[in-house]
Formats: sequence, C-alpha cells, structure tokens
Amino acid sequence: MTGLCAIPLRDMPLVDETTDVAQEICAAIDRAGEVLGDGDVIVLAQKIVSKNEGRLVALAAVNVGEEASRIAQQTAREPAMVQLILNESRELLRTTPAAIIARHHTGHVLANAGIDASNVEGGDAGTVLLWPKDPDASARAIRSKIAAISGARPAIVIADSMGRAWRIGTAGTAIGCAGLTVVEDKRGTGRDLFGRVLQATQIAVADSVAAMAALAMGEGDEGTPVALVRGAERWVSAEDGPGAETGVRPIEQDMFR
Repeated sequence: MTGLCAIPLRDMPLVDETTDVAQEICAAIDRAGEVLGDGDVIVLAQKIVSKNEGRLVALAAVNVGEEASRIAQQTAREPAMVQLILNESRELLRTTPAAIIARHHTGHVLANAGIDASNVEGGDAGTVLLWPKDPDASARAIRSKIAAISGARPAIVIADSMGRAWRIGTAGTAIGCAGLTVVEDKRGTGRDLFGRVLQATQIAVADSVAAMAALAMGEGDEGTPVALVRGAERWVSAEDGPGAETGVRPIEQDMFR
C-alpha cells in the first residue's frame, strides 16, 4: 500500500425507495472516469441507505407511551422523538436535555439512537430518519448488487457521524460493513520499532476508512453521500465477513457503566 485516498462521487441523485442505489453508484464511478476494482472500498452515508429502505417516520404518527412521556417531561424533548428512541434501542444509558445516549439494537452506543432530521426532506415539519434495521445486511446486499453490475467486488462501508466519549465533535463511523476488516488485531503478532511484541494494539480499520471518507463527502449541503476509497486493498476480502458489529465492544467490557 502506497497511500490512501477518498474520491467523493458527485452528481448522485436524491435517493428514495425507488432508487437503485448500486446502479447509481456504478454510474457515478463511470462519470468520475474511474474503474472499479476488487480492492476498492465504497463508503455510503447512512442516510441514503435508510431513505432507500423506507426508514422515514412522521413524528405526528408515533404512538407515545408512558415511559416516553415521562422521559420527555424530564428532558424537555419531543415525546414522539423519545418514543422512537426507545423503539430503536436496547437500553437508554443517559437521558439529558442535550441528548439521550442509547444503545441501539445493533449494539452501537450513540446519541438519540441515530435518529436525525438533517438532510431529510420534511425534517422541518417533523419527519425523521431511522437507521437501517440491519446495516451489515444492507452492506452485503449493496455489495452483491454492485458486483453483479460491474463485475468487481469492492468492500462496502455504511457510515454515520457519531460522537466519541471524552472528545468534542463527531467522526464518521462504520455502522455496516461487508468485505472489509473491521478491526485488525495485532496483539501478540505485530512488533514495534524496537522489536517488542505488541500487547494492546487493535486498529479500527473500518472506522478509520469511514472517518476519512466522511471528510471527503462532507456533512452539510455538499450532496456527495458516497465516496470511493483507494489504497486499502490489504484489508479487503472476497468474503463479506461478520460485519461492523464485530467492532462494538462487548457489554461485559464496558468500562463506563
């Protein structure tokens, strides 16, 4: 590997349930003058996958229960939004006016269970977007379709911007993955410059690729929800692998509970 680069794919159409996302990605790669290869990684913003899977919800249509009403009163938040967070979560870890920190059904811990109204048509009128039900399955399906169209089998990462404990700001994070090493474990095998065997080093490969691609794609009105990442061939596999869920720290190892 000589270097990593992320190429934002421009002129992608707005996505809805009728969009063939894989076909549009391949068309955007063609327009960019690029040839897709097996060692490439395609990173997609979570929002276009969610929109394609029909995960839009109108807050006005949500039935609010007693628990959601109680939390909403304590946190001065919209009761319907709290109910959706409860619906999408295994548990709530913190409930504050600033954010509700939830453990999503996928195992990821993040603010408001990933529910968001930014870059969502109708967001100002109370329409919000949920995460894909199974982001790893979504990544595998997109990878299969792209392979059928292009003949190449690049890795797929579905990324969302997430906060990090003790750090300000968000970074692109892999919530769905197919064909890419999620965590490279170098404990007991790698060595440092002085020949010492590495004891604790585990590299968050998929998250690092997602973060780099998110910077290239942008977080606002850039309109580039997909990026082509090159230079990560060493971590790309023909097999889909178990997915991004393997990058989630098991609850029994959670040091902040």
